[in-house]
Amino acid sequence: MKVGFAGSGNMAAAMARGWAAAIGDSLDGAPGGLAFTDYGSGRAERLAAELGGEALKGNRELAEACGLVVLAVKPAGLDAVAAEIRDAGTPVLSILGATSLERLGEALGELPVVRAMPNIPVELRTGVCCWATPEGLDPGLREAVAELLGLLGTEIELPDRLMDAATAVMGCAPAYVSLFVEALTDAGVKEGLPTEQVHLMVAETVAGTAELLAERDTLEVRRAVTSPGGTTAAGLAALESSGVRTAIAEAVEASLEKMRG
Repeated sequence: MKVGFAGSGNMAAAMARGWAAAIGDSLDGAPGGLAFTDYGSGRAERLAAELGGEALKGNRELAEACGLVVLAVKPAGLDAVAAEIRDAGTPVLSILGATSLERLGEALGELPVVRAMPNIPVELRTGVCCWATPEGLDPGLREAVAELLGLLGTEIELPDRLMDAATAVMGCAPAYVSLFVEALTDAGVKEGLPTEQVHLMVAETVAGTAELLAERDTLEVRRAVTSPGGTTAAGLAALESSGVRTAIAEAVEASLEKMRG
C-alpha cells in the first residue's frame, strides 16, 4: 500500500523516514511507496528526493494515487484538506493534535479514519505511536494500520478520549527528555567535563536506562543506583526538594490546557 502525506512537516518527515527505512529493509507490512504534498514550502520535494518518494501537486492527486493518506497539516487546515480528498474514498490516518475522531468524521464524511499520535523517535523506528479507531472500522484496515505503526516502534491502541492525555505525555516527552539531557550536560560542563564527552555520557545513559526500564520498574532501578546516604541519594533529595515531580505534572497539565483551549 502506497502511503501519501498531506503535509510534510517535522512529524510527517519523521514517520516517512521510519517507513523508508522499513521499505529499504524489505520488512513485511512496509508501505509500497511514499508520496508527499505541501502548500508551497518545498518540503514535499525535499522529502521525496531524500527518501525516494514522489512529490505531488495537490491533495486530491495524492488521495487518488495512494492507499492511505496521512493527514499531517495544522488542525486549522483540516476542513480545507478534507474538501480536497473526501471524494477520493481513500482511508485516512490523522496525526492532527487535539482533533477527535468525532471532529475528523465531521470533516471527512464517510471516509474511513484512524487517529494517531506518534512521537519524534519514530524517525529511527524507536518511537511510540498511540492510536484510536471509531466503531465499525474495517478489520483489514485496522490490521494494516497497526502493522504500519508497529514498524515505527511501539504501537498502543487507546480509546479516543485518552488520546489528548497520551499526546501530553509521550508526544511531548522527547522535548522534556532533551531538556533534562541539556541541563545535566550543562552541569557536567560547569564541573570541567568537555561538552562533547559529557553530552555523550548523558545521552547514552538515558538510552541505556530506557532499555533497562523496559525490563524493570522505576523504583527497582532507582534502588539499584541509590545507596542509603550516598551521592545519588543526595542528588535525588535535591531534585525532590526543587519540586521536579510538580514541575513535570504541571508541564503535562499545561500541554493539556493548550490542547483544550
